[in-house]
Amino acid sequence: MFTVITGAQFGDEGKGKIVDLLAEEYDIVARFQGGDNAGHTVVVGDETYKLHQIPSGILVGTTSLIGPGVVLNPFSLMSEMNLLQNRGVSVTSETFGIDTKASIIMPYHIALDTLGEVSRKNKIGTTKKGIGYAYADRILRNEIHLGDLFNEERFYEKLDNLLPAKKEMIQKLGGNLHDLFPDEEIKRLLKIGRELEDYAADVSYEINNSLRAGKNVLAEGAQGTFLDVVHGTQHYVTSSSTVAGSACTGLGVGPSQVTKTIGLVKSYVTRVGNGPFPTELEDDTGRHLSEVGCEYGTTTGRKRRCGWLDMPLLKKAVNLNGYTELVLTKLDVFTGLETVKICVAYELDGERIDYPPSMTEDLERCVPVYLDGDGWDQPLGEARVFQDLPQNAREYIEFIEKITRVPVSYVSVGPKRDQIIKMDIHRQKDVPCNSMNRKVF
Repeated sequence: MFTVITGAQFGDEGKGKIVDLLAEEYDIVARFQGGDNAGHTVVVGDETYKLHQIPSGILVGTTSLIGPGVVLNPFSLMSEMNLLQNRGVSVTSETFGIDTKASIIMPYHIALDTLGEVSRKNKIGTTKKGIGYAYADRILRNEIHLGDLFNEERFYEKLDNLLPAKKEMIQKLGGNLHDLFPDEEIKRLLKIGRELEDYAADVSYEINNSLRAGKNVLAEGAQGTFLDVVHGTQHYVTSSSTVAGSACTGLGVGPSQVTKTIGLVKSYVTRVGNGPFPTELEDDTGRHLSEVGCEYGTTTGRKRRCGWLDMPLLKKAVNLNGYTELVLTKLDVFTGLETVKICVAYELDGERIDYPPSMTEDLERCVPVYLDGDGWDQPLGEARVFQDLPQNAREYIEFIEKITRVPVSYVSVGPKRDQIIKMDIHRQKDVPCNSMNRKVF
């Protein structure tokens, strides 16, 4: 079985917890895109783990792989590996592997990212991790691979060819390459490369052999659907393809191998950085979602923008990813709200539309049309079956299923590993009508 899991919104939907939950059912968990700009938080008992590059399956002993579609920061990866090992998590060549063709995020990529964002008139809100410049070098065939760090002569030959152009670019942006990439840093990079050689892998080969042997593989994405470099809200996007189809190219697995695709949906929407956000809330409700949901970026620590669930965007996410099931997270954050809203359509230039316009500039002008539902006061943290939830919460879930035509397989009701409801996706549903005149979903 080959399963792909991606975020259905702007990232931060809770993939870390859900991958950790599902990992015990899989033999391999493999990351297929992005870099250390991703952040997955997993709570295990009293321990909180914040992972940026290593798939969270590592916490339960599932073999974890980083595919060639990833751009890799060896410095932060080594810190992450050491942190896990110091906390008793086994990270060995038997349980962890990195594809030799993963592109390296070089110090000059980070420098260019930082300088470029400062000089840009319309800020993107980049994490300044060098992701975009590393992917640009891949497209321009100027990348340095993980495997190049294992061969010092080849590494220096490539670096010598690349540095003059990088130095010129950095100087034009007001930086100084000598200060940003000294010889000591190069030596440290090569030292880390020698340490990572034990983890070198051909990820495509390993995954395909495992699938032929009847094993289960979970492909883990980073960020979310609408940060996709092609299908997202350009130019406020990441620099990789975040939709489910990119798992095939990012890992080297044919599309006929995909068994199911899982979409992670936060019960509301959050976004870090700039870009259109039709349902954004800047009132007391927005502050409730932010504070109760602890909405701060795992990677940057930045406060996340919060807003109501956006069904037009979610319907597009279903189309882009081909989801066979959804996982709903952070439903517990709604406890205490008198009214819970869902955006069911937009108004754009006097016309009502129920699907997002293709151009970002038009999405920025969309005014949300809401359907109101009654909230609830009951804490959800102890709920373990669907029937434990208050009626209004059950109606919220069923409304999402009705509009997307995709079943919800899990509902997260708290940050801990066991705060989860496994749904009967074949259950009979009596879903209320979509009526703007009724205070129900």
